[in-house]
Amino acid sequence: MVNLTDVIAPSFYKVHWDIQDGKHTYYDLYGGRGSTKSSFVSVEIILGIMQDATTGEYSNAAVFRKVGNTLRDSVYEQIEWAIDALGVSDLWESSKSPLQHIYKPTGQKIIYRGLDKAKKTKSIKVAKGYIKYLWFEELDEFASIEEIRTVQQSVLRGGSKFVVFKTFNPPISVNNWANKYVAEAREDSFRHKSDYTTVPVGWLGQQFITDAEYLKETNERAYKHEYLGIPVGLGTNIFELLEIRTITDEEIARQERIYQGQDWGYYPDPKAFVRCAYMPASQKILCIDELGGQKIRNTAMSQLIIDRGYNDYAISCGADEIESILDFRDAGLVANKTNVYPGSRKYSYEWLQCRTLVIDPARTPRLYEEVISYEHEVDENGEIKQKTEDLVGPYELHDFFLYYFLRFGFRPSKIYFLAQTAFSGVYDDETIKKWLQTFFRRFFNQQFKRSCLPDGPKVGSISISPRGDWRMPSDASSAAWLKEIAEL
Repeated sequence: MVNLTDVIAPSFYKVHWDIQDGKHTYYDLYGGRGSTKSSFVSVEIILGIMQDATTGEYSNAAVFRKVGNTLRDSVYEQIEWAIDALGVSDLWESSKSPLQHIYKPTGQKIIYRGLDKAKKTKSIKVAKGYIKYLWFEELDEFASIEEIRTVQQSVLRGGSKFVVFKTFNPPISVNNWANKYVAEAREDSFRHKSDYTTVPVGWLGQQFITDAEYLKETNERAYKHEYLGIPVGLGTNIFELLEIRTITDEEIARQERIYQGQDWGYYPDPKAFVRCAYMPASQKILCIDELGGQKIRNTAMSQLIIDRGYNDYAISCGADEIESILDFRDAGLVANKTNVYPGSRKYSYEWLQCRTLVIDPARTPRLYEEVISYEHEVDENGEIKQKTEDLVGPYELHDFFLYYFLRFGFRPSKIYFLAQTAFSGVYDDETIKKWLQTFFRRFFNQQFKRSCLPDGPKVGSISISPRGDWRMPSDASSAAWLKEIAEL
């Protein structure tokens, strides 16, 4: 065994002795990048299992992340590091199928599970002893503390003492549930905040320190969030890290990492092309230029891009319009379908929220207006309110539109007339027209999702289940319906 001071950073000494003395059940460890909190937890789990074995206590551990396919390259490798760092590799067996570590002398196990499927917790069984140690890595990725409690209630059984670790880097918004959770006082919980400044330089490397100090000089707000683990956002603006200023041609000419994206839009939403540069050292995204507008054909859009000389880099395109991508390719552009997977949209937003968007309103006016308008609505208590109706319109209007469109097959002009009568004094004509347009645009655009649905219930004389009464191609165009609405 090695000296523990060689693997545990000084800021965690008091946490270690608290665990040794059995003073708490829950250990909530949070802080900035490079704080070594995950390294500390992995060491404590290995030590705990081995120490318990010497007393005849057959303890086991379960390690969780929200998404299962992230386990192997994160917490599993972290435990591997701890085993090696403690010099006990000869006492542990590593397995990748199933994903687990086994303490050879006694058969005690460390089990890994993702919570992207709720049933995974029910399959956790140990042949000997009980699960004493739990570790929830990247706490903020989970839906809520209720999701964590559900797992704890399922797993923490049969023992007299448990140790539960929760680790995460605080999200930027102070209103994030994880930030609120660690702010609540609990007698059975030990809360510990850490950052890289308490870690020996040799552990992190000089380059890590240099990058941190550079960010401190160039973007102190981002530095506080990423390296010190401070929630610097007020929680109302979706994008908090903004740098609104002039971007010079000289600054653009120095950029090497260029990225381009194309959103196809659906009338009245415009087509939008954006060209950006990513600066990893300062964690900034430089918004260079934008192109687009309403009612622009793909051929015209592609020509705009070529005329600007932006055919020098590939373009990441919205994945829902293959034909439009092919139009771009026919024009000589390198157009690629964006990879979409479960949780990708959420991940993309979170990635952007942790980086500074540098925007010049003169270069990208539409982007500027859109980004600064992305704001959560808050209630009288300052809590973020649900925004769905603000985005798609009043539910009662959509229910009305859906009923007369599906049940009777009425055209937009007739539905508009009926809605004017039914909602007289509640919504004015422009409001009804606006949300009717939104309804038809979304109804047609989302057919591909309905095509993937399992059988659903039948209500009245029609069902929108593709295995029931409903028949509609996934690539159906809403153009004729939207044109009629525009002419109302």
